[in-house]
Amino acid sequence: MPRVVCAGHVNWDVTLRVDSLPDPDGEAAVESRVAAAGGSAANVAGGLADLGVDCSLLGSVGGDEYGRAARAESSERGVDCDALVTVPDDETTRKYVVVDPSGEVMVLGCPGANEAFEAADLPEGVLRDADHLHLTGQRPETAAQLAERASEAGVPVSFDPGRRVGERAYEATLSTVDYLFLNDREAALAFPFDASDSDGRTLVLKRGPDGAEVRTGGERIAHPGYPVDAVDTTGAGDAFAAGFLAGAVAGESHERALAVANACGALAARVPGARTDLSRAAVDALLGA
Repeated sequence: MPRVVCAGHVNWDVTLRVDSLPDPDGEAAVESRVAAAGGSAANVAGGLADLGVDCSLLGSVGGDEYGRAARAESSERGVDCDALVTVPDDETTRKYVVVDPSGEVMVLGCPGANEAFEAADLPEGVLRDADHLHLTGQRPETAAQLAERASEAGVPVSFDPGRRVGERAYEATLSTVDYLFLNDREAALAFPFDASDSDGRTLVLKRGPDGAEVRTGGERIAHPGYPVDAVDTTGAGDAFAAGFLAGAVAGESHERALAVANACGALAARVPGARTDLSRAAVDALLGA
């Protein structure tokens, strides 16, 4: 069975559904509250495990109750957390995600330990036995070192830098990975010119309700996505990445991988919170529809 290592943020997320996003000095009513493990690396790892892919998680949490809960949730989903670092004297990074009825999101973050891990924390044996390394948002130097280690080991690398791609010095990693996941806004920040498949990269462009596109080898492959009444788009991009990677490491075509990825993203958008329990049955049902 293929094995993927996911490296990046592991957080504790609290999702608050409100009647509206308040204006400055305003107030909103909280209609529901959901707390669960989050962070892009943990979300993708969990999605891969739900889809039947062996997965290891590299990241860091604090020595508090939130860190213990985040580790336990990922382990319960079938993710190997042996490489997950605990920083005893720090707190687990917490994110408060505020969602209005239309699915618009506002995120409030409490700094913590989610970037305390280093590339050296990934054991050689884990990387050697992997079929793929997936990088999410993290310190640029850590991402670059992990990508270099994977390249030396002959392990393909994908990278989903997230919304801070224009603020952080990710150039070294962006130029060396095999797969690059971006939405249109992130692509404009990462590539001021028209995003292309230069230097052999495969670009996977996420377009939300408009589906997604793969650009590789001069070819463009698009999938229109699936109509969905979005409840909360938090984590939908991570679910999308999990679906695409599950197909890619299994040797499926880009067309099939895109279809599965869009199905996973649609399933994630249907439920509140970043954590989405994906399953082959739910994905196949949506593909059949």
